[in-house]
Amino acid sequence: MTVSKPAWTIGDRPALSLMLGGNVFGWTADRAASFAVLDRFADAGGTLIDTADYYAAWVPGNKGGESERMIGEWLATSGRRNDMTIATKVGLLEGPAGNGLSAARIREAADASLRRLRTDVIDIYFAHIDDQATPLEETLAAFDALVRQGKVRMLAASNFTAKRLAEALYIADANGFHRFKMIQPKYNLAVRDSYEGPLEQLALAEKLAVVPFYGLGGGYLTGKYRDAADILGTPRETWLRPYVDENGPAILAAMDAIAADTGFSLPEIAMAWVRGKPGILAPIASATNAAQMDALIVGTNVKLTPEQRRLLDIAI
Repeated sequence: MTVSKPAWTIGDRPALSLMLGGNVFGWTADRAASFAVLDRFADAGGTLIDTADYYAAWVPGNKGGESERMIGEWLATSGRRNDMTIATKVGLLEGPAGNGLSAARIREAADASLRRLRTDVIDIYFAHIDDQATPLEETLAAFDALVRQGKVRMLAASNFTAKRLAEALYIADANGFHRFKMIQPKYNLAVRDSYEGPLEQLALAEKLAVVPFYGLGGGYLTGKYRDAADILGTPRETWLRPYVDENGPAILAAMDAIAADTGFSLPEIAMAWVRGKPGILAPIASATNAAQMDALIVGTNVKLTPEQRRLLDIAI
């Protein structure tokens, strides 16, 4: 499939202030559910889709790449490739050249992602993790080569600290490499220290687009999971345990109070809080069915008052 132009570039604001997370495709969303979610997202004007070669390798029987294949099939059957900006990642899934961000692994992973996505260019290619065992010069040179070859349009970094991101930007500039232009930190009402502070300051200073993941706290901030009994035996138990055991209940209480006053749902409140933070281009959220997708779309219009934001900020 030939892609004529990117649907989005740095400096643009997406028509729908939401990046659709693809981590559930091939996991808790089967083909029919995944296609329904993608259709709803596209019909509402959504353009940013996030996935990774690693999704969903953690599911028994999966090998990784399931999400990319699902998205690739949808792009091919829907004919909407030129409407979408597709982001995928490298670094966690193991291949013939190992995992991490060695030059050999980046090259083979990019080609495999292109095949699974059924496209000839990756719009945004993320370093999924910071591979400190591989010199940044090697990693950045390999990413730069992909851009120069026309296989990738934009480079980005996920799960980098401010110190390592600053180092990567310096090395890229010093060597004339294409630099990271987007970051993807874990950031939500319950997990704040991975973005707020030095990383946020760097992103603003360098004019990096920020697309936080886990805006709904893996589902916890929807209010569906209130205590340990609610998560026991679910596919998300390991991921949600820290929320239940730490500051989650206090945050849900503050969200419940705002919901009672406004009629907003808890997912709408959680995403509105993230969306209103400095430097945020669009938060990432996933949906496992069309109804959840519809709720996320409606929620993009929700705005919180300064007092409501203050109540959430102190609910730690």
